[in-house]
Amino acid sequence: MKRTFDTGATRDTEEGKLDYEGALSPLVLQRYVQYLHKHRKMADGSIRDSDNWQKGVPLDSYMKSAWRHFMDVWAIHRQRPEAEVAFQDALCGLLFNVMGYLHEVLKSTDLSQDKSYDFITALEEVDANLKVQDKYFKERMEPEDEPPLPGLEPQDKPKT
Repeated sequence: MKRTFDTGATRDTEEGKLDYEGALSPLVLQRYVQYLHKHRKMADGSIRDSDNWQKGVPLDSYMKSAWRHFMDVWAIHRQRPEAEVAFQDALCGLLFNVMGYLHEVLKSTDLSQDKSYDFITALEEVDANLKVQDKYFKERMEPEDEPPLPGLEPQDKPKT
C-alpha cells in the first residue's frame, strides 16, 4: 500500500511505524535538555560532556537518585505546586534517572534489535545481567583480602 500526495510524490504507508513526532513533546525535550545543560558543570568548575552518562552509570546510582527526585516531585505536588522551576527540575531529574536506567537495561538486553522478544524472556535476561553487575560491584566493594572490621570477626563454631 502506498500514499500519493497532491504533488505526485509517493511514499509507503505509516501503518505499523513508530511515530516519534507524535509520541514526544518538543516542550518537554527542550526543558529536559536545558536541565541537563545546567547540570554539566562539575563542582570543580569543569564541564562534562553532554553524553557523559552514556559511558555507564551503575543501576543503583540511577535508582537512588530517581527516588530522591521522585520524593521532591511528590512533596512539591502535595505541598507547593506553585514552585514551578523546582518542580520542573525535579521532574527532569526523575526523567534523567529513568532514561539512564532504561538505557543501561537496553544496552544489556539489546531489546531494541530483536522485535520478537517476549516480555518474560526480556525480564529473565535483565535479571541475569543485573546479577552479574551486582556480583561485579560487590567484589569491588568487599575485597576478600581485607581483615574483617573489629567485632565482626567470624566466630568459631562450638564443638559438639
